Amino acid sequence: MIPKYPFKDIETKWQARWEETGVHQPDLGHPKRKLYSLTMYSYPSGDKLHIGHWYNYGPADTWTRFKKMQGYDTFHPQGFDAFGLPAENYAIKHGVHPAKSTADNVATMLRQLCEIGAMYDWSNYVDTSHPDYYKWTQWIFLKLYEQGLAVQEEAPVNWCPGCQTVLANEQVKEGGNCERCGTTVIQKELKQWFFKITRYAEELLEDLDRIDWPERTKTMQRNWIGRSEGADIVFKVAGVPDKEISVFTTRPDTVFGATYMVLAPEHPLVNEITTDYRCQEVETYQARARAMTELERIAMGQEKTGVFTGAYAVNPFTREDIPIWIADYVLISYGSGAIMAVPGSDERDFEFAVKYGLKIVEVVSPDGQTHGIDQCYAGEGIALNSGKFTGMPTNQVFEGVVHRLERMRQGGGTIQYRLRDWLISRQRYWGAPIPVIHCDNCGVVPVPYEDLPVLLPEDIDLAAAQGQDVSPLATVDSFVQVACPDCGGEAARDTDTMDTFVDSSWYFLRYVDAGYTEGPFNPERVRDWLPVDMYIGGAEHATMHLLYARFIVKALRDAGLLHFDEPFLSLRHQGIITNQGAKMSKRMGNVVSPDDFISKYGSDVFRSYLMFMGPYHEGGDWNDSGITGLARFQERVWKLIQLPERAESESGSDLLRLLHMTIREVTNDLEALRFNTAISRLMEFANALSGSECIDRQLRDCFIQLVAPFMPHLAEELWELSGHGESVFSSKWPEYAPELCQAETITLGVTVNGKRRGEVTVDKNADEDTVLAASRNVESVQRHLAGKEIVREIVVPGRVVNFVVQ
Repeated sequence: MIPKYPFKDIETKWQARWEETGVHQPDLGHPKRKLYSLTMYSYPSGDKLHIGHWYNYGPADTWTRFKKMQGYDTFHPQGFDAFGLPAENYAIKHGVHPAKSTADNVATMLRQLCEIGAMYDWSNYVDTSHPDYYKWTQWIFLKLYEQGLAVQEEAPVNWCPGCQTVLANEQVKEGGNCERCGTTVIQKELKQWFFKITRYAEELLEDLDRIDWPERTKTMQRNWIGRSEGADIVFKVAGVPDKEISVFTTRPDTVFGATYMVLAPEHPLVNEITTDYRCQEVETYQARARAMTELERIAMGQEKTGVFTGAYAVNPFTREDIPIWIADYVLISYGSGAIMAVPGSDERDFEFAVKYGLKIVEVVSPDGQTHGIDQCYAGEGIALNSGKFTGMPTNQVFEGVVHRLERMRQGGGTIQYRLRDWLISRQRYWGAPIPVIHCDNCGVVPVPYEDLPVLLPEDIDLAAAQGQDVSPLATVDSFVQVACPDCGGEAARDTDTMDTFVDSSWYFLRYVDAGYTEGPFNPERVRDWLPVDMYIGGAEHATMHLLYARFIVKALRDAGLLHFDEPFLSLRHQGIITNQGAKMSKRMGNVVSPDDFISKYGSDVFRSYLMFMGPYHEGGDWNDSGITGLARFQERVWKLIQLPERAESESGSDLLRLLHMTIREVTNDLEALRFNTAISRLMEFANALSGSECIDRQLRDCFIQLVAPFMPHLAEELWELSGHGESVFSSKWPEYAPELCQAETITLGVTVNGKRRGEVTVDKNADEDTVLAASRNVESVQRHLAGKEIVREIVVPGRVVNFVVQ
């Protein structure tokens, strides 16, 4: 009698064995067949991992173990994205220093990560909040500063009064609320640090075609970068010869229909050109616009409002004076902060013109005929009311207007991007301090490399610093007051910290030698192991982390520090595990901890159940009702593999044929991350073994190997019990024999007078008479043959049987 599987003892045993032997620590020196497998690291803002983490990490480990058994030198690291607002808020809420709370949370998560049974190389893990890491984040900032890619500019920013910090546009929810605390976000003018990601807009677009990423993610990045071909057009301000307004348009062919202009309320020209009698109304409107976020201003359905400045511009083609308005739907951060309004060809401009009684001219017609100005036509077609271009197709007018602008020296063809520069300044404590000193004599002075890291001060009262409308670091005199590195005079440190996406934009470079002290990464190891071969993580990072990491790699390449263009060659997204329809979140308080399930069923069952729930890329709502099925499967495998060894081989048997078909299907499923169907194949094979009194040695070993990536602890134990000395993950993944994967039977469609009436399954070597006889006996076919004369019988081998009747 085989005893019940003691999963707690076995999992504890093998986790200790793996740690003692260092079996998961690859030889990072000159791999022969390298495979860098990476998952997005954890945020230790709470004290435990939840099921969502396991759903990312467990299946990714399964795939990596599979690739190791295929002969790859696999590197599978893990770490912690330990800086950031969530960790700081957690520390304030619980009355502890974020360094202490983060360290405690990391310790808990380390234990949980070990329980997953993943093959992490813990000798190379990173913690972004440790000075040994953020020293190099600051070093990278200085490198970008040297390249002119880190700049400080005055800019309107999204300010969250609740979090007391600047938010990127991506962090403001629709409706204008902070994605983290829900507070209404306001606009502020602040001097901020930006990374000039826009310089790489074209390359970031073009290189998307070279990487193996989900098409949806690439489309999201393409849309976010937003490449637009068009023209710059310069409009002179009427009566003020030295004042000009430059606009970008994707439809220069419609310039003859530009009947008014709109400036962003913050446009610097507004205060210069506004007439005295319009001044008060304009200032009131500007104040209202400042209280809105950019997302609120451009939201669909938002009523279009504006005020007239009293000034006019000259349309360079019609020579007419057209009124200049300001409106909140035009953003200073996009393009030049000004537009030419063509109400006859733009729905938004049309609504605005109708509301304020502005002139509308029809300049494009779908068929060359006049259709009136009761509605706008935004498509292409034939030009109307467009001077010498009237009657010409839109594309020809486009080219003609661009050429004329260039001759007039009032613009020309150009390309514009929706992408904005990356705002990295944060007015919070728990982040990497920006390594810059401000001196009244010398201006902005970068901290010398030899003075890094700029350490966070430990003597700070975060609770007292809240609500002061300044960065917490600004309240610590010992941190702020410093001598200027250039002149030695009194100076002040920059009191902002960096966006945590800066930390995660390069962490994958550090992993290959996390203890390296001569730079942010070991260049020899990077040459051997980078770029990352497989990256698995959430699709929600498409337009932030995944885009920022691509930019940083390109910038470091241009600094002569990297040899490659893209950080992640292949990318796959896991789905989202929800709880009663809502995404699991520490902030929402609806997370499900894996600890109870690990205690009751063990790691192997839990991780396998997560993979069995459904397609990996889809995720789903959490429901533990099916986990007992995986526990039964584990128990069945435990007992089947320990059956007495069969004396004779299974050569030529149906079971051997099924084994090879199982190897083929599980291999193909794992390659494509179809974990749920792979486990189904293993269950089918286990069912076929049920009832056996003994087991063939070759079959037993192959089955253990197939189970190993899913249930590593169980497989290691069974492999050892089967007499093997090395780890099962040092063994070679089984290969299937194609000739044994051929089905013994085939299924053919059966038609009567060309219409499908059923199907028949026969032996693949059956002769024509046998196929016809079996087809006549199909019940659904018999109904259509009854009372009819069969004129002809046709068998198309391997495909179809057709009866012609009358």
